[in-house]
Amino acid sequence: MTAAKTVVVIPAGGAGTRLWPRSRSSTPKHVLPFAEKGRPLLPATYERARWVADEVYVLTEARQRDIVRDVLPQIDAGHLILEPSARGTTNAYGLAALTLAERSPNAVMVALPADHVVHGAAEIKRAVRTAVTAAATSDNLVTVGLKPSFPSTGLGYIHAPGRPSKGTLRVKRFIEKPNAATARRFLREGGYYWNLAWFCWRIEVFLEELTRHAPGRLNALRKVVAARQAGDEAEATRLYNRLPIEVIDRTVMEKTDRLLLVPATFDWADIGNWAELGDRLHPDAHGNSVEGEAVLIDTSDSLVFGDRRLVAAIGLRDMIIVDTEDALLVVPRSRAQDVREVVEALKRARKTRYL
Repeated sequence: MTAAKTVVVIPAGGAGTRLWPRSRSSTPKHVLPFAEKGRPLLPATYERARWVADEVYVLTEARQRDIVRDVLPQIDAGHLILEPSARGTTNAYGLAALTLAERSPNAVMVALPADHVVHGAAEIKRAVRTAVTAAATSDNLVTVGLKPSFPSTGLGYIHAPGRPSKGTLRVKRFIEKPNAATARRFLREGGYYWNLAWFCWRIEVFLEELTRHAPGRLNALRKVVAARQAGDEAEATRLYNRLPIEVIDRTVMEKTDRLLLVPATFDWADIGNWAELGDRLHPDAHGNSVEGEAVLIDTSDSLVFGDRRLVAAIGLRDMIIVDTEDALLVVPRSRAQDVREVVEALKRARKTRYL
């Protein structure tokens, strides 16, 4: 029996609103230098994908085509799957699966998001290869779950108790971001894993599950693909932009009874805001983390991300300063998650040049 081809799809989404003003439509999160040695996240993800893939595709919005090609020049047009606009992972993965089904219908598809910071090559390879094997040899969808290293309240969890069989566990349920007491209980009891949104499936199995749980959505996506195949990109765009925005976790993963989990232990972070990025940097003796040129006087436990000019601060505690050419962010570290409110305010004010 010939081994199924492994195709990695890298979803490269839009700007992370909580990482404004660095992350914008022109500089989305996956092109920011947050990977090792200051490299952009997308090329780092592409290299990881090459460890396990026969082919690698990037899944992104049409308006990001040039941005992706600038940071990943080795990707050719044939390996870009373009959404007309961002409409959530249900539509994105459905579009990718239908597109790949025309080219490699028996392939195993792996989704590795472009905007994660990951370390531990050997364990990453083991986990993804185990997921690929499980998907290739069964009629299951597969996800990689990370053993929690602390009681996080900022991540979703997957309950998959018991002992692994052939490296996988049967998933019982998904859990939304818990409160602190619940997160501590999950860590104490075991059998709970962080949801990384790293997914793997045979394309035909994934399409079967879309048929079961979202048949109308799959039919609409088939019309989008048919319009593209007919050369009518305008019609494909019109149809795609009408689709409701939903995430694959809720559309399929939380409903399916065919989901396995590969437990993993590598170092991983989805940098969701500036405070989380600061937690991964090495602070100085005063607890300050600095990028760029800065003078800090009587300042502690603060983050300073400079750009083209000197940043000077006096008497600050637990603050975040992010400087760019045309925008400056100053926010208490405890309110880093509220940066998205600035983005919403800019949208309401129609100050789109800052987005």
